[in-house]
Amino acid sequence: MHILSLQGIMLLLSVIQQTKDGDRMPLGLQVCHQGAREGLVGKARPCAPGEAQGQVTPGGACVSWPQGSDWLSGFRGAHALRRKAGAAGKMVVKSFASRFRGSRRFLSGFVAGAVVGAAGAGLTAVQFLRSRDAEPALAVKEPDGSSEKALLEQFGFPLTGTETRCYTNHALSYDQSKRVPRWVLEHISKSKITGDADRKHCKFKPDPNIPPTFSAFNEDYVGSGWSRGHMAPAGNNKFSSKAMAETFYLSNIVPQNFDNNAGYWNRIEMYCRELTERFEDVWIVSGPLTLPQTGSDGKKNVSYQVIGKDNVAVPSHLYKVILARRSPESAEPLALGAFVVPNEAIGFQPQLSEFQVSLRDLEKLSGLVFFPHLDRTSDIRNICEVDTCKLLDFREFTLYLSTRKIEGARSVLRLEKVMENLRSAGIEPDEYFMTRYKKKLEELRALEQSEVLERKPS
Repeated sequence: MHILSLQGIMLLLSVIQQTKDGDRMPLGLQVCHQGAREGLVGKARPCAPGEAQGQVTPGGACVSWPQGSDWLSGFRGAHALRRKAGAAGKMVVKSFASRFRGSRRFLSGFVAGAVVGAAGAGLTAVQFLRSRDAEPALAVKEPDGSSEKALLEQFGFPLTGTETRCYTNHALSYDQSKRVPRWVLEHISKSKITGDADRKHCKFKPDPNIPPTFSAFNEDYVGSGWSRGHMAPAGNNKFSSKAMAETFYLSNIVPQNFDNNAGYWNRIEMYCRELTERFEDVWIVSGPLTLPQTGSDGKKNVSYQVIGKDNVAVPSHLYKVILARRSPESAEPLALGAFVVPNEAIGFQPQLSEFQVSLRDLEKLSGLVFFPHLDRTSDIRNICEVDTCKLLDFREFTLYLSTRKIEGARSVLRLEKVMENLRSAGIEPDEYFMTRYKKKLEELRALEQSEVLERKPS
């Protein structure tokens, strides 16, 4: 790109003419160049009396544009001619001045066009030079991705401790900040819920797989007013003493309302075990939730109590997701249900279906994706429609608890107390209860009789 010289601008001004069309020249113009060399462009003709016509002579040459030719093309040709002639050459512009005399409108347009054209040419040149000089400063070298990544992870990324931890019959993800599990997954079947494993041999204790810095301890629960609530219940692991003992790790425990733990939540767990009578495989995911509460001012806030010196978080709600399959060979659709219950005492009136939520809503609340390998485009049935979702009522549940107390009685007096409390609640024992009661009564009487005989002197 070249900046126009004063001579070039003069040439341009002589060429520009105010016309209606604005792109063609109505008049012929002649450009003479003294000392020009060969290579002239355009049509040569006498520029003045005595000058050669149609040829190059030592005295100079003439170049003209025929009337009606493109003025820009002609100007470019003349400007190129000037460059060929060398620095010593002198550009002379001639025109048919007689045709322009007396035209004030042409003169005013001529001058205005000259000023605008010269300013525009100069501005364009300055902008080009500035942009050319600035280009190296704007260039930014892109960093090498692999080297930057290596620098970022040179000393490692922060660890959350939420990786999946697997045990004999359950797996979980642990929240190191709240000292409770985020989720606990288990699989149960009819064979797993039966066996000789006994919880009396199990004790609550910190999970040896959790660093002590992030673990809860039994002391955190003592005197807190909250019970140690299982997410994967011990009763689902009677097939293995080891599996049952692992459910007592505090990584599987959350602070739970006493009545909720022993009552409604317990009844949900019992319903899950009941499902194994009708489904070969049952998968269950359980965990805590800390949901926002709406205050008196209408604003939502998330707040929760913490207990113990380790600040174990008390959840506001608990969730349970149940997925049941008739059998691996069955073509029947899977049955699924998701439930959220408040971490508080719940009576016998509310039905389980009242706490049912959509899986999508629970995932939004928890930030988790449940059963990610499940094909959700296939037919999946609502478990409360396929099955009953019916929990034990007051009578059934009381009989169940009383039957369990029979097994724990260590004396005839304690056993008789169980019967007394049952009848005080207005419930008559059923056949199963009476069978277990009579058997236990015989065992305890025989034991007491043997102890009496041992105390007698021989």
